[in-house]
Amino acid sequence: RARPVCGPSRGERNPRRAAVLSLPEPQPPLSPPCTPCPVSARPSLGLHWLAIDFVKAAAGDRGLEPRSAHIGVSVIRELVPESQAYMDLLAFERKLDQTIMRKRVDIQEALKRPMKQKRKLRLYISNTFNPAKPDADDSDGSIASWELRVEGKLLDDPGKLKRKFSSFFKSLVIELDKDLYGPDNHLVEWHRTPTTQETDGFQVKRPGDVSVRCTLLLMLDYQPPQFKLDPRLARLLGIHTQTRSCIIQALWQYVKTNKLQDSHDKEYINCDKYFQQIFDCPRLKFSEIPQRLTNLLLPPDPIVINHVISVDPNDQKKTACYDIDVEVEDPLKSQMSSFLLSTANQQEIASLDNKIHETIESINQLKIQRDFMLSFSRDPKGYIQDWLKSQSRDLKLMTDVVGNPEEERRAEFYHEPWSQEAVSRYFYSKIQQRRQELEQALAVRNT
Repeated sequence: RARPVCGPSRGERNPRRAAVLSLPEPQPPLSPPCTPCPVSARPSLGLHWLAIDFVKAAAGDRGLEPRSAHIGVSVIRELVPESQAYMDLLAFERKLDQTIMRKRVDIQEALKRPMKQKRKLRLYISNTFNPAKPDADDSDGSIASWELRVEGKLLDDPGKLKRKFSSFFKSLVIELDKDLYGPDNHLVEWHRTPTTQETDGFQVKRPGDVSVRCTLLLMLDYQPPQFKLDPRLARLLGIHTQTRSCIIQALWQYVKTNKLQDSHDKEYINCDKYFQQIFDCPRLKFSEIPQRLTNLLLPPDPIVINHVISVDPNDQKKTACYDIDVEVEDPLKSQMSSFLLSTANQQEIASLDNKIHETIESINQLKIQRDFMLSFSRDPKGYIQDWLKSQSRDLKLMTDVVGNPEEERRAEFYHEPWSQEAVSRYFYSKIQQRRQELEQALAVRNT
């Protein structure tokens, strides 16, 4: 039994597939005339490239040969004057996007820093006196008493939500006359806690029928926290009370102004006589300053107000007013935060982008149809033949057809020299397949 010298390859066991090996490679199919080009396949500046295609087509219509594949913008402006407006819009859009992005970054950086404004908090201190009523039934009315009120409001507050009076303070202490109320009952204290309910004022009621001298100690609630400097450091920097970061910045400015930084080792500072008195060392690292500042920073001084609680009926309508400088959040900060969080503008931009993509897609469809009509008008017969070939190749790719059915249905196709070799390889593969089946059957039977 004759056998071929070498075994067939996997692709040559079928005569049809063996025939395909000798055929030339198929050419890439042409795009169908009515299939739109996807927008994602083009660059973002789709109209720019459409303008270039249009210029190339116009050059071909005029019998001109383009000198290079890349056509300058000046040529586009010359042949398509309407493209200048689109180019200007693109340049303006790029500039606007850069400006918006830069402003967004600036706003994000600004929000990281505390934004405060100096405002006036007006403090109202008043009192009322209730004389004793001998015929009163209850115990409260039979004893003379007075009532002290401490209230306040922020002047020219533009915010929609008014801040409560107590939100400006960390603590409030009212010290009454110790001789009248004793050492255990002469203090009235209020301190802020995490669960404190904010209020618009404070009221203190005590029994008594004589005028009382009192002292109010109000501790402002600084955010971020502020500290009172050591007197020596305060004289050196010219700062009385400030935040820790501002104090360190002022120290660094003093070091640079007086050139105290070591010229060889920038990490160290050579202390002058003032620094030596304050930090008690001739040389120190700048990174050590925050730790050394801990002993030089004290709690800020409270606001001290002396007041007389009068029981004279003629003084009942008098109200003492004091203006206190407080720091409040800049209203611009909330506007900046809302600008960063707002999505209305982004949704509008996204909808406009979708409209632009839809317009570009429609222009692409019109361009494909125009190219089809132009090619058809130049050579109708040749274009239809090329188009049919392209459609035939596309159909074979979609249906996964191997070979050329039009040639394979003719008898001359099987009288080619390759047919005998293909038949031999086909029968050989069949015999090998049958032999493997018999060997497997015998092996199963023997076991």
